Amino acid sequence: MEYLESVILGIVQGLTEFLPISSSGHLEISKVVLGNDLSSKESLLLTIVLHFATALSTLVFFRKEIGEIFIGLFNSNDHESKKFSISILISMIPAVIVGLFFEETINSLFGGNLILVGCMLYLTAGLLYLSDRIQLKKNNISYNNSFIIGLAQAIAILPGISRSGATIATAVVLGIDRAKAAKFSFIMVIPLIFGSMFKSIIDNGGLQFQNIDFISIFLGFISAFITGLLACKWMISLVKKSKLYYFSIYCLIVGSIIIFYSLNGV
Repeated sequence: MEYLESVILGIVQGLTEFLPISSSGHLEISKVVLGNDLSSKESLLLTIVLHFATALSTLVFFRKEIGEIFIGLFNSNDHESKKFSISILISMIPAVIVGLFFEETINSLFGGNLILVGCMLYLTAGLLYLSDRIQLKKNNISYNNSFIIGLAQAIAILPGISRSGATIATAVVLGIDRAKAAKFSFIMVIPLIFGSMFKSIIDNGGLQFQNIDFISIFLGFISAFITGLLACKWMISLVKKSKLYYFSIYCLIVGSIIIFYSLNGV
């Protein structure tokens, strides 16, 4: 595994995990462009490390908010923190069900199927455009809303649908303030990332470290962590300013290019 390849994949993961342009879709594209010559154990370890890096960047960026949530859980008078924590748990239910019972079907979609990625990028573009055009009603993040946002997160498991884009757009459609929607979207995925990491490790009989280039793994981690922090900050700013239509245009362009690439065998 080349160092440059690890850095590129780290940057792609760090940026696209938070920017509404689909991390899974862009990783599929990157693997095709880079040749995807990683061994199965290298691919598993790198995937886990990159996801850990983006989850860690989220924890660092929202450290104050997450700290307040944990403190509030032990404070009987802090009903807001308890409600937020329960809402996070409720939002996880659809994705957990999909991950547990439809894993093989989902995995079959991740294999360089660029036409599917392109079509899903079109769907992402529509969601992002819609979220910028909706007038807010200033609703709260209720338990019902949390479950609906969780459904959007579950659907976003498909390669090409942006998880952050789908969840933020759904929250905005439900009348939730854009800044609150972005915050909820980024925090709600943290438990799922760690859960998915542990499940992958268990399903594969643990991680294998023989003949692994740890420098490449480390470079991927650092690039994903740093770009994740930057992308998270940038995304919060863009959501507040209703500038997601820029990414809508981007998704349309990228989706069209890769569909043309696939159909014409370029």
